[in-house]
Amino acid sequence: MLHFPVWKILAAVTLCVVGLIFALPNFLGKNHAGLLPDWLAEQTVNLGLDLQGGSHLLLEVGLKEVIRERVDGIIDAMRVALRDEKIGYTGLGPKGQKAVVEIRDPAQIAQARAALQEIEQGLELVEQDGVIEIGFSPEALREVKTAAIQQSIEVIRRRIDETGTREPAIQRQGEDRIVVQLPGLRDPERVKSLLGRTAKLTLHFLDDTTPALYEERGKILPPGAMVVPNDDPNNQEEPYYIVRKRVEISGDRLKSAAPTFDQTSGQYVVSFAFDSIGAKKFGKITQDNVGKRLAILLDDAVISAPRILQAILGGNGIITGRFTADEANDLALLLQAGALPAPLTILEERSVGPSLGADSIAAGQIACIIGFILVVIFMAVIYGFFGLLADIALILNLFLILGAMSALQATLTLPGIAGIVLTVGMAVDANVLIFERIREEIRSGRTPINAVESGYKQALKTIIDANVTTLIAAVLLYGFGSGPVKGFAVTLSLGIITSMFTAIMITRMMVVLWLKRARPSAIPI
Repeated sequence: MLHFPVWKILAAVTLCVVGLIFALPNFLGKNHAGLLPDWLAEQTVNLGLDLQGGSHLLLEVGLKEVIRERVDGIIDAMRVALRDEKIGYTGLGPKGQKAVVEIRDPAQIAQARAALQEIEQGLELVEQDGVIEIGFSPEALREVKTAAIQQSIEVIRRRIDETGTREPAIQRQGEDRIVVQLPGLRDPERVKSLLGRTAKLTLHFLDDTTPALYEERGKILPPGAMVVPNDDPNNQEEPYYIVRKRVEISGDRLKSAAPTFDQTSGQYVVSFAFDSIGAKKFGKITQDNVGKRLAILLDDAVISAPRILQAILGGNGIITGRFTADEANDLALLLQAGALPAPLTILEERSVGPSLGADSIAAGQIACIIGFILVVIFMAVIYGFFGLLADIALILNLFLILGAMSALQATLTLPGIAGIVLTVGMAVDANVLIFERIREEIRSGRTPINAVESGYKQALKTIIDANVTTLIAAVLLYGFGSGPVKGFAVTLSLGIITSMFTAIMITRMMVVLWLKRARPSAIPI
């Protein structure tokens, strides 16, 4: 236990130096961290919402819209399947969370059942008196909702990351809600506008029915068509469009989108490019439909309806709309981040001022300083010289915690400060166990070197057991806890790991080096 090879000493010293390097920028502040040499780390600990202020948003995901769209897709698939089999039907449409259709000829019911059962996996088909209802099974419905929530969280994260907000906290709450915490947010209105748009991009062909013919028919739509409002600033003559429901290409095939300035028109536009599959599909669509108008829909409104003059084989295009620079940039951001699977509704918004965070930081600093001073005095008074060595290890422990949080870019919250304060007391717990064991060995008549060796050897198992069980509890807190609890668990876990390192390695190394150098006849403990 008292043998320390040179490589082990060098490894321990190197780790302490690395921790000091990563901790140093936190004492200079973010404004002066850039003054450090390039070879030094510049990361600082990120402050949470409760420390630096920001915005707290509670969002509701429109799962009903997701299910409605899936049901509409089932209806379209049913229409195609029945037409392919030449089966007569009537009353095809939605019924709650199901699609319903009535088969005209009872002799074709079995054929219709066989055709409709192949539409999609996870659907339940019920037939009674020629009326067929198709809906999701409970397991499939649960999977649809879960997928919509997870996709919404990922899209929200990408959109917020594009705005430059650091360390956003985004997590699911309940069945259909998402909590978003944005520390240090300076422009909450822009983020709310970005999150409030679904940004669902789809391309549809215009139906042969014109708005005038639609009015003449008494507003009766042909099958497979829908009315879509006109949001194209370049064409205000048509209040709405009649487009086909079938989606030719959706925005999930977009590879990139960027705001550009069109020199010809003198306006900002948004250029986009499809991926390889989307480019092939887009090229074939434009090649086979030259002369037709292709409507570009964003959030169920036509933003452009150009006529296809020639085949576009490169998979690139532009969206015009008399955009300002900010509008073009935001639209490109939305398209690049991807579409939300469902609209989001802001149920709650809270703003946290930085003054509250400053008070919390000041109170946490006072608590840390008082706790640190009391622990240092206690160890020095009770254990003398060995207590001073433990105090040096305690200082290194705090630097290592700060350095680890900076390297991991962890977020420090108010509960996290509480975890650090708790770690100050826990950091010397291992040393207390060791020193008390050494005292017992001295009382039993052992020599100083034997007493120290036996003290470390006998106390090691207790130290490991105590710290590992606490670490397990911290891991569980992080896994099952919410944001504030996770902040506490992070600092507590790092504190446990660093305190074990400083107690078992650093303090023991200093004691061993002192023993070999001084060779005392008695231990000052």
